[in-house]
Amino acid sequence: MKLLSLLSAILVLLLSVVSLHFLHSNYWSNLRWSLSLQSSPVADLVVRNALIYTSDASLPFADSMAVSNGRILRVGNYSSVVQQDLPGYGTKELNLEGKIVVPGFIDSHVHFINGGLQMAQVELRGINNRDEFVRRVQEAVKNKKQGSWVLGGGWNNDLWGGELPVASWIDDITPYNPVWLSRTDGHMGLANSMALKLAGITKYTEDPIGGTIMKTTSGEPNGLLIDSAMKLLLPWIPEVSVDERREALVRASNLALMRGVTTVVDFGRYVPGTSVQLSWDDFSDVYHWTDTSGKMMIRVCLFFPMETWSHLLDLISKTGRVVSQWIYLGGVKGFADGSLGSNSALFYEPYVDDPHNYGLLVTELESLFNMTMASDKSGLQVAIHAIGDKANDLILDVYESVGSTNGMRDRRFRIEHAQHLVPGSTARFGEQGIVASVQPDHLLDDADSAIKKLGVERAQKESYLFRSLLASNAQLAFGSDWPVADINPLGSIKAAMKRIPPGWESAWISSECLTLHDALNAYTISAARASFLDNDLGSLSPGKMADFVVLSTDSWDDFAAEGSASVEATFVGGLQAYP
Repeated sequence: MKLLSLLSAILVLLLSVVSLHFLHSNYWSNLRWSLSLQSSPVADLVVRNALIYTSDASLPFADSMAVSNGRILRVGNYSSVVQQDLPGYGTKELNLEGKIVVPGFIDSHVHFINGGLQMAQVELRGINNRDEFVRRVQEAVKNKKQGSWVLGGGWNNDLWGGELPVASWIDDITPYNPVWLSRTDGHMGLANSMALKLAGITKYTEDPIGGTIMKTTSGEPNGLLIDSAMKLLLPWIPEVSVDERREALVRASNLALMRGVTTVVDFGRYVPGTSVQLSWDDFSDVYHWTDTSGKMMIRVCLFFPMETWSHLLDLISKTGRVVSQWIYLGGVKGFADGSLGSNSALFYEPYVDDPHNYGLLVTELESLFNMTMASDKSGLQVAIHAIGDKANDLILDVYESVGSTNGMRDRRFRIEHAQHLVPGSTARFGEQGIVASVQPDHLLDDADSAIKKLGVERAQKESYLFRSLLASNAQLAFGSDWPVADINPLGSIKAAMKRIPPGWESAWISSECLTLHDALNAYTISAARASFLDNDLGSLSPGKMADFVVLSTDSWDDFAAEGSASVEATFVGGLQAYP
């Protein structure tokens, strides 16, 4: 009897300890832990009565989904999901009343901190006349102290007939402030005379390799600097503070989530001719700091300047590719040419509106080859910017040679933009397994200028060949190039489906229009594969992160026909992040 009494007392004591533990800890966490010992886990969230497009070929559509600890437990019909993942105490059920759900969008090409910074600067995107251009600069100057820089960008001279802005447009209204306003493509910018004077750019300054200082008929610089010529001025612009860049990340993340973007592939604040250290500063001072502070809202895959490939290799050896659930280390990026809008994309034939100009090779080819060889040999993923037809072929040649030399492996070489391709080049993407990282919104911006700069036949034959690339078994990944274009996947999806530029009544190269299925995949599972993220992201499949978007429409047929919808809610890791 004494022994039984002793055992009873011990049991009471143990129960008291357990009770105290529950009182002083997170009750739901412990309850979930105890229930996990059962045969079926308990879901935090069950999404039901939805039209779920999974981007998973094994089960393209479902009506329900269960989520636990930020990952997807099960996708299917409601009865099967609930039977195997019984809702428990604290499980939230989300009845979407037939609304469409898609995986969280992955924007395959952004300059994320740049975008956040530009949101607080002079916004010139969409302006279609000189007077409004000048008015916005004048408005910005009112709030500036003498001597402080006026910064902004996004202008596109094609929207007002093609005339390029010059310093004389704004000199009279900015006599005491240096000004730098980048073109929408980032490969050209306008400086006022005060900025040129600060940087020491005069009629005697020679063009740097890979760049052009545009001048008047009398030989004076007119304020426009193209590609590496920007390096003459950009170092004179004060570097933004760490706090400003952290605030920019918050602004950029909120905008991305509002647009349904849950992951971005960030190519940094690098501009041809500027310090390559900028991307590394942003990694340590902004991304890593925000992550360790528990303040990240969006997942990022980071690419760094190719010149720093050994630095990235050292970092990966210490942290691995997956730094955390928020930060992935992608690879390195190089540049082959400039842009169409700045007449610096590299072509086989000259520009129609500039008959002696074939564009620019902005990185010496031998150097680009050697860096690609070394980066690939070290196991790093390589992405190279190429827009003109000749630039794309040169990079395809580089990739073919490097792949042959370094041997077979799953390397997923990327070409960023791949805008203009001569016949036969699309097939090489598929044959070589090259990722075409493209931006549908650029075709809307470029349609008129491409015809003007290349001629109707060339432009029609080789511009934005999305369907041809898919038909050649190329990997197609969609992005925005924000802040060059708006970060808006649903708008880009519609652009890829319809290809109707502003002011046009019919599609530009209608044979290259995509289906909704292909366009969605290019922003989800294909975008994930393009950056080796497909084990965690890109589809609503069991085991993957529960990143998904609820759309405004409940009609798949209408969505497929018109490509029109809006974002109602964005979930990251099963938690509602927007609104």
